[in-house]
Amino acid sequence: MRPTRPPVEATLSEPALLLLEDGRLFRGLRLGALGPAFGEVVFNTSMTGYQEILTDPSYAGQLVTMTYPLIGNYGVNREDEESEGPQAAGFVVREAARAPSSWRATGDLAGYLERHGVVGIRDVDTRALTRHIRAEGAMRGVISPADADLEGLRARVLEHPRMEGLDLACGVSTERRYEVGASGAERFRVIAYDFGVKAHSPRLLAERGCRVTVIPARTTAQEIVAEAPDGLFISNGPGDPAAVREAAEAIRRLSADGVPVFGICLGHQLIARAFGAQTYKLPFGHHGANHPVERLGHGTVEITSQNHGFAVRAGQGDAVAGAPGLRVSHVNLYDQTIEGIEHTELPVFSVQYHPEAAPGPHDSLYLFDRFVSLMEASRS
Repeated sequence: MRPTRPPVEATLSEPALLLLEDGRLFRGLRLGALGPAFGEVVFNTSMTGYQEILTDPSYAGQLVTMTYPLIGNYGVNREDEESEGPQAAGFVVREAARAPSSWRATGDLAGYLERHGVVGIRDVDTRALTRHIRAEGAMRGVISPADADLEGLRARVLEHPRMEGLDLACGVSTERRYEVGASGAERFRVIAYDFGVKAHSPRLLAERGCRVTVIPARTTAQEIVAEAPDGLFISNGPGDPAAVREAAEAIRRLSADGVPVFGICLGHQLIARAFGAQTYKLPFGHHGANHPVERLGHGTVEITSQNHGFAVRAGQGDAVAGAPGLRVSHVNLYDQTIEGIEHTELPVFSVQYHPEAAPGPHDSLYLFDRFVSLMEASRS
């Protein structure tokens, strides 16, 4: 007989609201902590993986709206966390499951949010909210108890900093370096710049024989070069890549010495900027686990997991604007934005999406194998 869990009505009955900076108001019921919570409102199209999304450091400073109508149906557990706890500033859903059904569940979504102090709201018309963001662009907002003063709330929303120009990566980075040991025989030593790394990325490298040393975002290029790693991994993370000054020198110096460099998400943008490219803010970003990406020259399309609000500016053909040493390797089939780049001479490549597949899909795991192959070639 399966153990029963108590319903989560305690945090599902109090009126709440979501107010956007343009004055658009959505009413619902409280889910999780009391609030208020401020941030950039974005929408995610994933059908599953809500716990990985909540604990993805790339969502720092954002109020995440799930477009799938039922969230929380399989509960939460420690194994699905991508960091030490939720990183999103707030959570918006249409319907929150009252009783999770999964043998893996150790708790329910509402209790998880409340325990970690994450403000949420349910019973929101997420379809209308998503259509509004698609039409008007991602914007600042607040989740608050319903009895708050709307005029005062909106004034605070307008005072909240915009995502452009924000360096949020250093705020979610580890304070101390740590290691993830290789699974089986150790083949390579990889330094991983933590700008908001998800736990699954070092694990995938470890499965391929890499001992991964995860380092704080403020680590200098001199320190990294002195350690003579076999490879450099630049992680995902939140905020504006133009505001992150770290990593550029390390990327250029190590790659010039033949050390392979692999970046994802924010790391992709930082690699592009290190070689002269520009980045810009997308209207509403790419957030979800179902984005089609073409791998140029291979005749294949990957279904990818994405979470980013900025992109690398394209040039003519497969060129990257401002970066003659780079070329485009992957393209988003929704809007033709750059999804991957590679250097024409150096062992450097990156993708805009999340190949670590947490949550899936698994179409892009080959990128970790490519990184290992480059380290093998560099060593030989």
